[in-house]
Amino acid sequence: MKPKLVIILGPTGVGKSEVAVEVALAVGGEIINADSQQVYRQMDIGTGKPTQEQRQSIAHHLIDIVNPDEEFNAAIFRQRALKCVEEISSRGRKVIVCGGTGLYIRAMTHGLFVGPSKAPEIRKRLEQEAREKGLGTLHERLREVDPEALSLIHPNDRHRIIRALEVFEVTGKRMSLWQREHGFKDSPFETLKIGLNREREELYALINRRCEEMIAKDFVEEVKGLMERGYGLDLKPMQSVGYRHTGLYLAGEVSLEEALSLMQRDTRHLAKRQLTWFRADKEVRWFHPEREKAEILKVCKQFLS
Repeated sequence: MKPKLVIILGPTGVGKSEVAVEVALAVGGEIINADSQQVYRQMDIGTGKPTQEQRQSIAHHLIDIVNPDEEFNAAIFRQRALKCVEEISSRGRKVIVCGGTGLYIRAMTHGLFVGPSKAPEIRKRLEQEAREKGLGTLHERLREVDPEALSLIHPNDRHRIIRALEVFEVTGKRMSLWQREHGFKDSPFETLKIGLNREREELYALINRRCEEMIAKDFVEEVKGLMERGYGLDLKPMQSVGYRHTGLYLAGEVSLEEALSLMQRDTRHLAKRQLTWFRADKEVRWFHPEREKAEILKVCKQFLS
């Protein structure tokens, strides 16, 4: 029999950590983090990590495992997550996966799309163009050649924008088409995917308030401390929502009020992209994290029994 995984997924700010802890407590489980930012040490407030109380009540895995300047990607995540599944299962515990990074969840459950080999000369040229003309130029070019891929790539995600353009130049085929034709492998797991969502106005209000609370909890000091320890704003995790905006404030480019407004806007946009990704997965069963909590627990218990 395939190992069983309960996967709690959904947009940022929806309340995944709280539900995952309650499910884990109810079924005797441990939680594997599937959020691409929570793997980084010293990045706490801006990544919405589970509280110390939550982490003491239930074992959490793959949180605080690398420094912000260390390489980490979906392939490394898959390797370490599979090892966690083995270890948790060997103890007779249930496996609960929790996170909003769709690529990490797909990598864990179905493997990774490798794609054509890298083309160093093309990549070097695209990198230089991004430096000289701005990443927005490449972002607009990708909009023309592969709008489907663009719907899942943030305008500031330099690596993925360049990779998508590189693939198109090398093969003449869109990255989104490569991914669709790959189809991914059969999952080595039996999975129950619990999607959490709220009405848009409710979710956006929670996101706006969460950003305000981050500032109130000394998020600015967290980002300042990271920069003082040598973690520059050009690092991939430091380009994420919240850290990028606070870095602009610390550099004197925007006011704190403007940084907060941009943070709220881009966090809402991130939530929208995450929902677009997850809604394409027909295996996801959607619930409201508060009104339907009892039903979520019931479904999880039935699946794991």
